[in-house]
Amino acid sequence: MRGRTRWVLSRPGGSADGARVYCFPHSGGSPGEYVRWAARLPGHQVRAVQTPGRGSRMDEEPFTGMEALVDSLVSQVAFEEPFVFFGHSLGALVAYETALALRERGLPEPRALLLSGTAAPHTLRARPSLRGLAGTELVAAIERVYGPVPAELHEDPELRDLLLTGLRADLEIVSGYRYRPRPPLSCPVTVLGGRDDEEPLDDLGAWRAYTTGPFDLRVFPGDHFYFRECPDEFFAFLDGALAQSAARAVLGPGPVAAAHVLP
Repeated sequence: MRGRTRWVLSRPGGSADGARVYCFPHSGGSPGEYVRWAARLPGHQVRAVQTPGRGSRMDEEPFTGMEALVDSLVSQVAFEEPFVFFGHSLGALVAYETALALRERGLPEPRALLLSGTAAPHTLRARPSLRGLAGTELVAAIERVYGPVPAELHEDPELRDLLLTGLRADLEIVSGYRYRPRPPLSCPVTVLGGRDDEEPLDDLGAWRAYTTGPFDLRVFPGDHFYFRECPDEFFAFLDGALAQSAARAVLGPGPVAAAHVLP
């Protein structure tokens, strides 16, 4: 049965006339962070995708491969139109693959894709597998490859083990993900990133080849989690992009060479 009881979280409220924005969290991310965006986007309906091994699904075995995750998601979730996908980091790749899977199944596709904090699939660098690592050994490996983790993961072993279960599964998806050439999508694609993030601007802009529709590249002040650092600018832009989508307007095109970089 295709529904949204386990897979999608949301808060009551939001305008029925606005877009439904389904948010796909980053590696180890909580869907709750994205659900809270509803307070900043009252004209729309914010919904966060909750995969096994997260939140109220903590007792379920998490997915460790992209194909199995996306297949289960599109089999069990009926995305309510008009809808838009927003994905950050790993979530951007999951959002993109989900849009492709919907197209392949002849199901309604997102009105637009907003992809944040990750390079286009064909430009991604290979990541080592962390399979078999646990505890402090896993934390050390994560920091070598992906950068510092929150201090709590060093200080609280019980919390560390709880959070690392889902994070390890997510990073296994990342390390096992491989680009497969497929026809481009037709919906507008907007790529967002932080000016101080490690992702090269050219690799973000390389998403241009993944749609025949309008493309826009927006760069905000900040690092990988720029939307936490400059929320006012980010939510103002996101609100406008969602309003355009709900009104069946196309997102304004922006050539890669002239990316919009906010001061």
